[in-house]
Amino acid sequence: MNARVAAVLVVLLVALGGGALLVYQRGPSQPSAADRLGQPVLQGLTAADIEAIVLREPGATLTLERRAGEWAIAERTGFPADVAKVRELVLAALALKVGQAEPLTEKDRARLKLDASGTRLEFRGAGGKPLAALLVGAKYFKKEPRNPDSAPGDGRFVLLPDAPGMALIVADPLPLATAASGTWVAKTGFGAEKVRVMEVDFAGSGKWRIARADENADWKLTPLFAGEKLDVIRANSASYSLNRIEIADVAAPGLRPEESGLDRPVTVVASTFDRLTYTLKLGKPRGENFYATLWISGEPKASGADAAARGKQLAERLPREKALAGQVLLIARAKFDDVLKKRVELLEKREPAKK
Repeated sequence: MNARVAAVLVVLLVALGGGALLVYQRGPSQPSAADRLGQPVLQGLTAADIEAIVLREPGATLTLERRAGEWAIAERTGFPADVAKVRELVLAALALKVGQAEPLTEKDRARLKLDASGTRLEFRGAGGKPLAALLVGAKYFKKEPRNPDSAPGDGRFVLLPDAPGMALIVADPLPLATAASGTWVAKTGFGAEKVRVMEVDFAGSGKWRIARADENADWKLTPLFAGEKLDVIRANSASYSLNRIEIADVAAPGLRPEESGLDRPVTVVASTFDRLTYTLKLGKPRGENFYATLWISGEPKASGADAAARGKQLAERLPREKALAGQVLLIARAKFDDVLKKRVELLEKREPAKK
């Protein structure tokens, strides 16, 4: 090999080495913005593999876990989750496609909430294995609305962890991308039907009791003084208010009684013709809801022409209702407008004497 050939080989090696180094430094090629359009956002994710969903946002984390075939909320001591909403979120995530992809600058990151102010959505498999993750940012609008906070949005800005420099726009506004527990608790609720006796104790500031001998009898108020008459319509309204009560939310564990007002609650006790007793304690209001606890006692025994059908219904419903015991619930305040009337408000209005 002469000197000229050797020199050429050295030049080629340097050139090849530099090229190899350049390829190594760039790493695996990332899809361009154009390549991503129309592609699934969470590629490779399948519904069958998902065993848990974690939603993280500033000040809150909520974990939906599959337990024995059912979905539960880990941060609410395994309280049942709304299965329909879990399914809706999973299907929405699987259906996400890239509608638009743009480079993300640091200046835009906060504006689009594609930073710590966004909601991180994580899907996990068996044993907590990470399957996919997505940062959900601000709502996307084709035309700026008057009130962006309350407007539903035409889509959402999202970010994939493996492409932190590219903002994606999807057509789904993803309303379920939230760690608010009230969105996720199963709204099963409970119902004290066919009430026979109802008592309300206002924690030292008065109480009243209404009772009836059978379902077609008139209500009797205790105490009832001379010249007073019970307004039967108001008594009916109070008792019927307990027929169907839905759970708005479940408080986080560790809430102290003095914080919830359950150290001095209003106590509502309803005994039914089915031989069940519902004891409901109402604490302080929180927003549009009351803190509350529920205890159900007695062994059901349905009666009447529909006894068989009703007995079957109670057998299916009671285990779910009794499972609410031990939880601090949040129940809509409006449901108790007729229940929380003072005794004097249950009386018929006396017409003033004519002169």
